[in-house]
Amino acid sequence: MAPRLLLALALWAGCSPCSGREAPTQSRVWCWAFRYPMAVDCFWTLPPAANSTRPTAFIATYRLGVAAHGESQPCLQPTPEATSCTIPDVQMFSMVPYMLNVTAVHPGGSSSSFVTFVPEHIIKPDPPEGVHLRPVHGQGLRVQWEPPRSWPFPEIFSLKYWIRYKRHGAARFRQVGPIEATSFTLRAVKPHARYCVQVAARDLTDYGQSSHWSLPATASGPLGQ
Repeated sequence: MAPRLLLALALWAGCSPCSGREAPTQSRVWCWAFRYPMAVDCFWTLPPAANSTRPTAFIATYRLGVAAHGESQPCLQPTPEATSCTIPDVQMFSMVPYMLNVTAVHPGGSSSSFVTFVPEHIIKPDPPEGVHLRPVHGQGLRVQWEPPRSWPFPEIFSLKYWIRYKRHGAARFRQVGPIEATSFTLRAVKPHARYCVQVAARDLTDYGQSSHWSLPATASGPLGQ
């Protein structure tokens, strides 16, 4: 369905006072810049309209600035029913916030939700990948990893990392960092012990949030001395 037709349906349904149905809960909308600076990806949730067998369609638009007269652009959705969209070509280092408007169009009417953000404030990389461990005789445990593949330019927009590790059977993790390389040797480890290790990433300049922890890796064998 064309975006203009969907918008017309949204306006008509939202103004209808006699639908006889209770409006559904508004969407919960959030955005993350895990592909910074290539794009911002936004997501939302909305329960289906009560007693409806037809899917809910969404119209997602954004503009730079919160003023009502600003020019809106479509936030790119794979389908009208999708609960996500992408804002391409992000304007970097602008303190003017973006505003995203998500309008849900359903048989019982329509509802809109808004979220504002500055791209640098919502940077959150995906977890590092390919974490693997190698015992180093007499030195400790060598940890190596790769930046997340979704992070477009790690050589330009660098990341820093934290490692958390614990000996099998221990109750708590130890943590080291920040580390600006993609490898590190853990020296405070016991010989002939096995360790569980995870790595997290964050923008080098401390914008946004740290990633979730990576998938755990374990030492391939006992540590020698």
